[in-house]
Amino acid sequence: MNETVRLLLIWLGTLSALAFCLFGWDKLLAKTHRRRVPEAALLCCALMGGSAGAALGMAAFRHKTRKPMFRRMVPLSLCAHALLLSWAAYPGALR
Repeated sequence: MNETVRLLLIWLGTLSALAFCLFGWDKLLAKTHRRRVPEAALLCCALMGGSAGAALGMAAFRHKTRKPMFRRMVPLSLCAHALLLSWAAYPGALR
């Protein structure tokens, strides 16, 4: 595994863990009627590399699943991150 792929996996894994925790934290805050995590922060975390964790958080916590922006952007960013990772791992394969 080359250095680029390793660093990309660390980045994606870290942000995915953060996104998962943010979705869980926001769900807990919603249930207790407290101040929430802004939707922009949740989406930004997903778009910056945490799409896998965001998708898992949406499914595990049943959170933000009815919001059209989340239903579109999280899967699209997950596909984009998968393409980025496959391009980094196999740079000649996408030519």
